Amino acid sequence: MDSPVTPPKPPLLNYILSFLLVGLAWGFTTPFLRRAAKSHNPPPHPLLERESVQRSVAKRRILGAWFAVTDLIRNWRYALPLGINLSGSLWFFLLVGGSELSLTVPIVNTTAFLFTVIGEWWVEGKVISRDTMLGMVLCLGGIALCVQSKNV
Repeated sequence: MDSPVTPPKPPLLNYILSFLLVGLAWGFTTPFLRRAAKSHNPPPHPLLERESVQRSVAKRRILGAWFAVTDLIRNWRYALPLGINLSGSLWFFLLVGGSELSLTVPIVNTTAFLFTVIGEWWVEGKVISRDTMLGMVLCLGGIALCVQSKNV
C-alpha cells in the first residue's frame, strides 16, 4: 500500500507575513473606520419621512438600517478600510486551515492590537504612552513565549 503523499508545508516566512498582513488589515484600518464613521454626514432620505413608513416600526427600522449601510458603503473613506478589514477576515479563514490554531489566533489578535495602536498614532496623532509601549512589548514577549512553547 502506498502511503498518502503530504504536500510540503509553506516556508515559515509565509506564515509570518500572513500573520502580519491579517493583523495589519484588522488593526491598522480600525482608526480609519472610526474617523470615517465620526465624520459621516448622511444625506436626508425623504422616503423615511413618508407617513406609511412612519406608522410601521418594521418599515422604519428596515429602511433606516438599509440607508445607514448604503450611505456608509458609498462613502469611500469608510468603504475602502472596511473592504481591507473584511479581506483580513478572509485571509484569516484561509490561514486557520493551514496553521496551528493555538498560535494563529493569539499572534493575529496581538498584531491587530499593535497595528491599531500604531494606526491611532498615525491617523489621530495619539501619543503612545509609556504604559502602552510597555504593554506592546509584553504582548510581543507573550507571543514569543507561545511560539517557543510549540518548538519544545
